Amino acid sequence: MMYFLGGAIACGLFVAALFFLRFWRRTGDGLFLAFSVAFGLMGVAQIVIAAINIYFEDSSPAYLIRLAAFALIMVAIGRKNRKST
Repeated sequence: MMYFLGGAIACGLFVAALFFLRFWRRTGDGLFLAFSVAFGLMGVAQIVIAAINIYFEDSSPAYLIRLAAFALIMVAIGRKNRKST
């Protein structure tokens, strides 16, 4: 059951990444590209969690992948706010 739920979550994250990629292609806004890459990274992290069967995320390699995804989002938001002022 955990593999099924992990796969469903990963699928949802990849679908969200594709939506943001479509928005980026329409607008050319780098924030959408950053969100697309971040959601893709979180989907990869979910697959890593399911593949190595470790559900304690604070001690798994998936933690570093998610950390990179959230850092990417924070940097993109910071660049967007600095550029618009």
